[in-house]
Amino acid sequence: NAEYMGQRFELIIVASLVDRASNLGGLCRTGEVFAASKLVLPNAEVMSDRLFTALAVAADKWMPLEVVAPDALPAYLSSLRRSGYTLVGAEQTAESVSLERFEFPQKTALVLGKEREGMPVEIIALMDACVEIPQFGYTRSLNVHVSGAVCTWEYTRQAIALRGRGAAALD
Repeated sequence: NAEYMGQRFELIIVASLVDRASNLGGLCRTGEVFAASKLVLPNAEVMSDRLFTALAVAADKWMPLEVVAPDALPAYLSSLRRSGYTLVGAEQTAESVSLERFEFPQKTALVLGKEREGMPVEIIALMDACVEIPQFGYTRSLNVHVSGAVCTWEYTRQAIALRGRGAAALD
């Protein structure tokens, strides 16, 4: 896809609540592969963790990274909203929209929850929308890296389709 090389979508992957280096490294690789504008990490130390670098497979050299500690997340999300981003949580809630029916806004902050626990209620309250990935097996949820990857691909798929219709989906 040479026509997209060097351009980034207006998707910020917010992983401040994710604490496993392997999941963060996988999200870094996913974000770079799908040209997200930024990955938000919970701390700077994770970038030197061997599990992070092993899963990122050098994507961290090209992926813009920002550190936002979990306790600073509410203020950070508010600043994104003021900058025109729509806050979309990847979380199963009573009001969540199934991913295949959700239309991602061009400027999206995809917010991911904690491993095993999901997203705290006080963070869910800040979301403009929550999406859930349709699941048909007995297992209740996907790994946070996998969920982030599926949502990132769906955002990218929609942005490419918009671009094909003449919309400016890339920076």
